Amino acid sequence: MIKSMEKYIYQMFILGLDNVDDALSKGLGGVIFFSKDIKSEKQLKNDIEKIKQKSLISPFISIDQEGGRVERTEAIRPKRLSAREAYEKRILKQQSEEIASELNEWGFNLNFAPCVDVNTNPNNPIIGERAFSNTTEDVIRGEEIYVSAMRKYGIIPCVKHFPGHGDADKDSHLTLPVINLSFDELERNHIKPFEYAVKNNIEMIMAAHLYCICFDTEEIPASLSKNVIGYLRNKLGYNGVVISDDMVMKGVQKYGSLEACIMGINAGLDMFIFRDSDTKTLNMIDELCRVVEKNSNLKEKVMNSYKRISHLKSLYGIIV
Repeated sequence: MIKSMEKYIYQMFILGLDNVDDALSKGLGGVIFFSKDIKSEKQLKNDIEKIKQKSLISPFISIDQEGGRVERTEAIRPKRLSAREAYEKRILKQQSEEIASELNEWGFNLNFAPCVDVNTNPNNPIIGERAFSNTTEDVIRGEEIYVSAMRKYGIIPCVKHFPGHGDADKDSHLTLPVINLSFDELERNHIKPFEYAVKNNIEMIMAAHLYCICFDTEEIPASLSKNVIGYLRNKLGYNGVVISDDMVMKGVQKYGSLEACIMGINAGLDMFIFRDSDTKTLNMIDELCRVVEKNSNLKEKVMNSYKRISHLKSLYGIIV
């Protein structure tokens, strides 16, 4: 018997593949594949088919497939050029369509790409050549090409990492980077590609685990910030799905997973990525179900998120 909020809350999560069957039977929103999960094309297609069969609700089948360094299929095909190299060599359209076509063929429906950060910091340890450029105008051109390619082959694009990871000097996998830019500078350079994405009806936006001093006086990750997500919703007018970056990253883990998810829901996040679907994570989701059951404000936010998620799935023929 499904508890009243269980399937709605489980829809808010995308988990790694290990130990995921129970979550799929409860209505898990999606799964994410990493390099370790992909050994051959046959195995990949079989695993995706099994996931669909075990799912109470048709899931997002997701991957990070940007090209270059962030490409999860090195076991079955050679890595391509980075986003920047493909853009500079004017083969981005061809490369992006090849990526989208392959993902569609294998059974994916969601790609956490493109990266639309403007790489203004040459010492950035995490973005670098993943960005199309260090200029806003070129990032927007690259974004337009890449997003169009995904849509052409029925793959949901997700632009990242809002409100911009390009000026970071630290890796958010390891710590919480601080973006020490004025609001005007952040808007003028780093937010512009996201503003363009919203006008282009982007399907999904990923929020970054970094601290922007112009948004919050307290050191809080943008991904959990009411001010940051509120700006995206209210100032930019975005009503699509907002998803967190991986919630096991050190940039967000100081709160613990349960508290971080509660903060994220309150801030306006619709979905969370956890690369681990271990017992600890699954127990946390069940505890979150119990917390939400007792809180009418959280319940309302969860239901709003469920509507956004369901709407996006229906747009791409993912039957809910």
